[in-house]
Amino acid sequence: MKKMPLILVTNDDGIYAPGLHALFRAMQQIGQPVIVAPIQDNSAVSHSLTMHRPLRVTKVDDYTFTVDGTPTDCVTIGLSKLLPTRPALVVSGINPGANLGDDISYSGTVSAAIEATMLGIPSMAVSLAGTAPYFFETAAHIAKNLARKILAEGLPKDTLLNINVPNLKIQEISGLRFTRQGRRLYDDAIKETFDPWGRKHYWIGGGTPSWDNGHDTDSSVIQANQVSITPIHLDLTNYEALAYLQEHWPFSLSDD
Repeated sequence: MKKMPLILVTNDDGIYAPGLHALFRAMQQIGQPVIVAPIQDNSAVSHSLTMHRPLRVTKVDDYTFTVDGTPTDCVTIGLSKLLPTRPALVVSGINPGANLGDDISYSGTVSAAIEATMLGIPSMAVSLAGTAPYFFETAAHIAKNLARKILAEGLPKDTLLNINVPNLKIQEISGLRFTRQGRRLYDDAIKETFDPWGRKHYWIGGGTPSWDNGHDTDSSVIQANQVSITPIHLDLTNYEALAYLQEHWPFSLSDD
């Protein structure tokens, strides 16, 4: 009998998030998933590691663990200390809300997949683009099929998949596209508030998004009710800029 592939499932919304458990159930259809997830919400923590205090792991059952840390902590500890063997795949999500454009830089969901890729494990991040109520089963179904493909075919070196699924019923989705990362900026994202003593505070979040409308961007594909699959590469070097600077910016350490 063929052994089921081991799959690490994580997220940034915490162990009780419904998207995490929808993803776990979907992965059970193609492998043996193990959850290693934060004990509480860690949205927008990016790729942070907890280095100023020890981390506590709680075993919920044989296939579920919580960590009182970040998504990156969960992947690092899960791979090195909790899983019995090296997993065939790491899947992060399902995030209730999109991770498009510049959101990727802040996303704990995507960062968990980045950490796994850095450690040499094929990985993907899965998000639902929209607002509540969320159709987690739609994203879980698509994640299952893409996970099966990754397990069979692998991924290019140092590359993860950032998957955004329209928050719709599966029959309402019009297709699937491979995309590039666009830009998603926010206007009026910092709010001024006052406490009961009149002291000013600032609240970061919300705002009105402005979209990159290029036809092949992640955001434009989502607006067309299609699944966006963006390959994200670990190497952030701008090679065109590198060649230009090497040619046009001769530089000396002297003041001349």
